[in-house]
Formats: sequence, structure tokens, C-alpha cells
Amino acid sequence: MIDINDCTILLEEASTNNTLVDSCFFDEPVIAIAFYSAGDVGLTVKYKDKTREFHHTKGMVLSFYADEHVEFEHHVSDQKPLQCLVIATTIKNLDNLPNGEGQYLEQFLSQLVHPKDHYVEGPIFKMTPEMFLLVEQFFNNTYEGGIKMMFYKSHMTALLSHYFGELAKQKTTKIDTQLLEKINLAQSILVSDLENPPSLTELAHKIGTNINKLKKEFKAQFGVPVFKYLQNERLKKAYNLIKNEQKSIQEAAWAVGYDSLGSFSNAFEKKFGYRPSQV
Repeated sequence: MIDINDCTILLEEASTNNTLVDSCFFDEPVIAIAFYSAGDVGLTVKYKDKTREFHHTKGMVLSFYADEHVEFEHHVSDQKPLQCLVIATTIKNLDNLPNGEGQYLEQFLSQLVHPKDHYVEGPIFKMTPEMFLLVEQFFNNTYEGGIKMMFYKSHMTALLSHYFGELAKQKTTKIDTQLLEKINLAQSILVSDLENPPSLTELAHKIGTNINKLKKEFKAQFGVPVFKYLQNERLKKAYNLIKNEQKSIQEAAWAVGYDSLGSFSNAFEKKFGYRPSQV
């Protein structure tokens, strides 16, 4: 938990070999934006006699207003660890935010600034590649003291800039929500089986569209072509297997669908800047 100006940053991580439910409340009403990166943990929001459930959270950006009567439950398992960054502030602090964030919250998320229930939801969409990178850097930075706080301040501003920029873009673009659901389903199918992913033809058939529309809309939504996205996810999983689960390089390569160690090492170095043996 990091306090910066009149915002609080929450960095939430949890993993387990079995299953666990991580439950939390806010002790005062907040406006918050949650960025879900690794894991794909399940989320249940409970308030009064109402329930809101999210089953595929990886890459999701969720904005909301919540008071002290709202409970957030993360359902964590061995296949679905939790990694979530939340930026939160209170309504009374909106005018004190240093970079005009209060103005943009009022402009783009007025339903949160003027809530009519214990829990009010804002727009939900997938993180852009730039957001993914920034969120990863929050969890992986190794700075200390004042330099660490400088890092958090600058990256929080950058992340919010991308967030409000995406809201501005959506406001001027008519969104085909049905097509967006199909593209998000395609992303879920890809990451559910990194070792044996479907072909483009199979993937398009599974989500009920054609190859050209799949390629065009997937790149528009995630910023990279389908199989570049798949390769990035494979390499991120392999990195985690080597670093956090002590798998050998060969085991990690096989686990994400690489038969050739040379191809795996070259792709790994191109993405991360160093060989897997240096992790």
C-alpha cells in the first residue's frame, strides 16, 4: 500500500497450490481503477443483496465507486494467481489531485463521482500493451527509498494518462460490444492452452467470425497481431516458470510449446534483453 499525494496505490499479489479466497473491504468510500495483469483470477463483488462476478480478469481494467459496505473476493487457485494494481482516491480529494485527474474523473467517470448506490461500475475494457508494461514494472521494480517513490509517482501518472486516453478514444468511437466479446474470448482461448494453441482458422471458427476480422480486431484491441500476442504470453509464462517455479530452461520451453531450445532462447532474449540462463 503506497500513499502518493491524495491517491493510494494497492499492489495485490497472491498464489497458492490449492485454492483460497482473498476478501477485502475499503474502510471509506473510494473511486478506484483496478488493473489486472498476470493470473486471470476470479472476482466476486458483493453489496447488499447483489453480486457481480468476473471469471476472466487477466488484462481487465475495472473502474468503480465502492463504500464500506462492498466486499471484494478474489478466488485464487494454482492456475489463477492474483496480481492486481489498484489506484484509489476519495471524492473529497478530487480537487487536490495534482495532474488534473479529478477533472478527468468528472469528465469520463461522472457516474462514479456522483454515485447512486453502494457500488457503481465504470467502463470495463482490456489493457493496452502500454498499460500491461507499466503494471508489470510496478511489480518488478527493485529501487529503494526516495527513488522508489519517484518511480511510483511517474508510473502512476503515465498509467492514468494511458487510461484516460483510452476512455477518450472510446468516447469518440462506436464500440461493437458483441465483436469485442468475441475478441476477448479469442484472447482467453489463446492463453488457456499456450502449448497447443489453435490455428487462426480454428480460432476464428471458435469465436464465430472470419480470419480477416479476427486479425484486424485483435490487433486493434491488444496492439499486436494474434501470434505475436501468443508468443509474448508464452515467453512471460516461461520466465515465471524459470524464475519462480525453478523449472529448467528445457522444461519451461516445452511447457509453452517450444520444441527447439535455440528458437526459445533467441525469442526470449529478443523480448527480455537477456538469455533464459541469466534469469
